[in-house]
Amino acid sequence: MKAEELQGQLEEMKTYIAFKTQKNPEISKAPVGWHLAHSLKVIHSILSSLDISDPAQYRKTFSWKKELVYLTGKIPRGKARAPKKVIPEDNISEEELRDQIFKVSRKITGISKLPKKAFFEHPYFGHIKRDETAKFLVIHTEHHLKIIRDVVGSKTK
Repeated sequence: MKAEELQGQLEEMKTYIAFKTQKNPEISKAPVGWHLAHSLKVIHSILSSLDISDPAQYRKTFSWKKELVYLTGKIPRGKARAPKKVIPEDNISEEELRDQIFKVSRKITGISKLPKKAFFEHPYFGHIKRDETAKFLVIHTEHHLKIIRDVVGSKTK
C-alpha cells in the first residue's frame, strides 16, 4: 500500500535533517531543508484538504499531465512552481522538521478511513480522490527526495 511507502519516505527524510543547510545551485537553488519542509507542507495540506472535502463535490477530471506523472511515477524537474501555501518559511529548525514529520506520519494513518470520494484539488491535475492521493504523495515526495539525495551526494557549494 502507498501509505506504508510514504511512511518509509518520512523515515528517510529524518536522515537528511542534519543536512538541512546544504545546497548545490547546479542541482537546486533551494537547500535540503527547503525540500524537506516543502514536502511536509504538501503532505499536510493535501491530507487536511481530504479531511474537509465534501465527497459529493468530487468531479472526475482528465489531465494528460496527471496521467503521465502517474504512469511514469516521476515529476520532471523545474517544470512547475509550488503554490504559495506550500512554500516553507526560511530557516526552519531541525526540531520543527522532526515535529512536522511526526505530525504528518500520524495523519497518513487516517487516509483509508476517509470516504472514497474525499478529494483535494491539485492546481494542475484537478480533483484527486482519496485512493489516488497516497500515490501522488509518494511520487511528489520521491521527486524531492531525489533532489535531496543529489544535493547531499554532491560537493557542497
